[in-house]
Amino acid sequence: MRAPRTRIQRRPVHGVLLLDKPLGLSSNDALQKAKWLLRAEKAGHTGTLDPLATGVLPLCFGAATKFSQLQLDAPKTYEAIALLGTTTTTGDAEGEVLAQREVDPAQLTPERLAEVQRQFTGPIRQVPPMHSALKKDGKALYEYARAGIAVEREARAVVIHALKLAPVQETLGRYAIKIIVTCSKGTYIRTLGEDIGAALGCGAHLTFLRRIDTGGLGVERCVTLAALEAMDEGERMACVHPAEILLAQHVRVTLDSENAGRFLSGVRRRGPWPDAPAVAVFGDDPHALLGVGHTTAGELVPDRLLSPLEIQQILESTPQVERGILEAL
Repeated sequence: MRAPRTRIQRRPVHGVLLLDKPLGLSSNDALQKAKWLLRAEKAGHTGTLDPLATGVLPLCFGAATKFSQLQLDAPKTYEAIALLGTTTTTGDAEGEVLAQREVDPAQLTPERLAEVQRQFTGPIRQVPPMHSALKKDGKALYEYARAGIAVEREARAVVIHALKLAPVQETLGRYAIKIIVTCSKGTYIRTLGEDIGAALGCGAHLTFLRRIDTGGLGVERCVTLAALEAMDEGERMACVHPAEILLAQHVRVTLDSENAGRFLSGVRRRGPWPDAPAVAVFGDDPHALLGVGHTTAGELVPDRLLSPLEIQQILESTPQVERGILEAL
């Protein structure tokens, strides 16, 4: 007989864990593992990474889930290797080979690669791959692909903010290129690799994909699941960043206790603020994130707010607890 499973006692955790997602694990599996390790009640990720991709995956816990959309919309930077001369059904090494072609070394000169970089920098259009989670008629495209059905997809507009291509030597002496790209949301790096391979006249598929930055959150700040597992509970919690790490691009506004309490009740506040579409609002007694809003015509308008309970739980997890803004409610 199996021993009964130990029931994990969940607890409120509020903040952001910057995870370096490992190879072969889905984003949701990585989220569930981290959630279990932290014993967190509520968690969500900020957009998926393919199982064959590694790198930055911000995981939001508790109150931080209210701001996860900001990371979904943020520009992202990837590092990839595209093996030239072979195309596959999935655009990566997991798929079956579709075609193989000779690679012309003349297509890999610095001048030619610079020309291709220019071709794929700025606003471009991409046809989403069949092996993607994009939905058509309520079904994910990869479900059609697994059933051997190809459906028509409309090209979508995306923006390549920066692109760098460089030749690299793959194992067995095959030709490959390293791609470093900063792009808008909705960009498929597998499709970009395929399109670059087509522009070079030989086709390509990705053999390596790593996200190294999302919205200014770099991989050097991330922790791996293996490292997290090896930590004790206090060390794990020390890896959880405050929710405001997601709000670096927001204008900061700080309110006194009375105005903070009214703002938390959803009441607009008046003040000498210039118009701003994205504002992070803090209370000063104690210092605490209250939520986000926007300012227009001298008014601070609430958009997404933390609850008094969430604020209290965050304050209780810090060394010194003061009650100012909560008592003003």
